Amino acid sequence: MLFLYNILQVLLLVIILPLLAAVFAVRPGYRRHILSRLGLGARELFPLPAPRKKTIWVHALSVGEVTSSLPLIRGIRAAFDVTLIFSATTRTGSRLAEDIIAPHVDRIVLFPLDILPVIHRFLTLIRPDLFILVETDFWPNLLSVLHKKGIPSLLVNGRISEKSMGAYRRFGFFFRPLFRSFAALSMQTAADRENLIALGIPEDRIFTLGNLKFDTPTLVEKNPDQVDQPPGLCLVAGSTHRGEEEILLAAYTRLKRDRQTLSLVIAPRDISRRTEIGRLAESLGLAAVCRSQGATSLRPDLLILDTIGELAAYYRSCDIAFVGGSLVDQGGHNPIEPAVMGLPVLFGPHMEDFAEIAEDLLAAGGALRVHNGDSLFLTLERLFDDPAFRRTTGKAAAVYIKDKQGVVTRHLALIRKFL
Repeated sequence: MLFLYNILQVLLLVIILPLLAAVFAVRPGYRRHILSRLGLGARELFPLPAPRKKTIWVHALSVGEVTSSLPLIRGIRAAFDVTLIFSATTRTGSRLAEDIIAPHVDRIVLFPLDILPVIHRFLTLIRPDLFILVETDFWPNLLSVLHKKGIPSLLVNGRISEKSMGAYRRFGFFFRPLFRSFAALSMQTAADRENLIALGIPEDRIFTLGNLKFDTPTLVEKNPDQVDQPPGLCLVAGSTHRGEEEILLAAYTRLKRDRQTLSLVIAPRDISRRTEIGRLAESLGLAAVCRSQGATSLRPDLLILDTIGELAAYYRSCDIAFVGGSLVDQGGHNPIEPAVMGLPVLFGPHMEDFAEIAEDLLAAGGALRVHNGDSLFLTLERLFDDPAFRRTTGKAAAVYIKDKQGVVTRHLALIRKFL
């Protein structure tokens, strides 16, 4: 499998090299980005203290994984005297890491391209004693070389959605070696652990240590003073997808007829959809402004949060949260972040990617499931008009999170075994 993977890489590189050369000629920034991911001119990026400490390399894919990794990074820094390197794959993930991870690590680097000579160069430069992968981003060459060199790899905050499980089963010849290369796999839920066992991964390597986001109750990436407090009640809808904004805006328009001080924040999963959402709002007679244009006030009808790393601050400033990707068939997004703020959490019927957490929140009384536009309107109407019910639901969400904390401590105990 690995041999074929590398043969295909060579063929692909031969095909795209002329295109890359043309892009490099007109986009110097992109050229520097790729050269850094190739490890060229990168020696100065890696601190090598003397006498040398042990080195932990933590990697996260993008914004969500970077956010999840923050409590673990803080815990590692407090618990171990190590050199701590952090990498992210996407540019948005790297930018967020510079904001919230940089103060706690020795260096942030771009993740290497998964080409064998490049992987060997990065490992020579970083010299990790332990590699920690947060949630996902499985690269065959990196994991294989780490395994062959005897450098333990840990998967933390792992989860397997129903969709992913189907792919892992169909392409087991590809994914089983990747999972088996880990010295230990820390999964979020018991269901995630059972899925790995079903794939044939040894049980003694699999641990259920919980979701790292349970240990981020005070996380606000940006200065909360930048967020104006709304004059009335506010709904924030996080990580929304196409098809959900129509439902949200229709319900909000009905609610606002008799509640003029209501305000709404929509944080689309894809921030490039800002214009589309703004036009949709205007078609309903709503005034919309974008955060990227410097807007901080929640006084307009709609604030479109089209920036990275500020959603937690708006959760903290608002009164009710809706978790996107759940009214349309996208598997839902993580409800922990609004729950830690003590907000009533609403989501639709599609929470497959966070099924266990969603069901637990419902059972604890900290969340409410809506099924369509009408049930969303009726649920919001009750929450807005019944302060006692709103407070009780929000408190139940916060209590549920508090009972689940201690995840970082459990992860540190696992990490200690490999240092």
